[in-house]
Amino acid sequence: MMENDMRSARMSYPPLAKLLHWLVAVLVIVLIVLGLLLGSFPEGAVQNTAYDLHKSLGFTLLLLMIARLANRLIAGVPPSEPTIERWQIAASHAVHGLLYLALFAQPIIGLIANSAFGAPLNLFWLIEVPPLIDKNEELADRLFDLHETLGFIIAGLAAVHIAAALYHYFIRKDGVLQRMAPEGWA
Repeated sequence: MMENDMRSARMSYPPLAKLLHWLVAVLVIVLIVLGLLLGSFPEGAVQNTAYDLHKSLGFTLLLLMIARLANRLIAGVPPSEPTIERWQIAASHAVHGLLYLALFAQPIIGLIANSAFGAPLNLFWLIEVPPLIDKNEELADRLFDLHETLGFIIAGLAAVHIAAALYHYFIRKDGVLQRMAPEGWA
């Protein structure tokens, strides 16, 4: 193995971390798009199905984030790209930290809001999850507002994250994006 290949392997995230990252990324995009469209579906079976799918995918996101955090704590993370300035590393850590926090909080808030609203939670139409709290429509309204606002915050943080990765790939031409890229890509 050549020196650059060995350095690249040390700087790259482990395969499980990459898999979890990309599963979460796709799921977040799907959830944001679906969340934006929920109100536009006709009331009735179609809208109910869309809500059920959104809730099931949100619960899946929570499970994937738990797996991501566990993997990160067990496997660790590679050292930062050595060519990156300190302020960029600090900004990266801040965005990642906020994304982790938001991606844990969002599905939890959604679950509690759904319970407070009194709506059933059927995970992929297979498993019914009992309500976490008693029905409280006033609380549900506040939590759903928070859930919506947090969705926009997640979209903004994800946009910053993606823009930074593309900046590193196309402008700086360093190895930052390749650290999380699937094997054989770029």
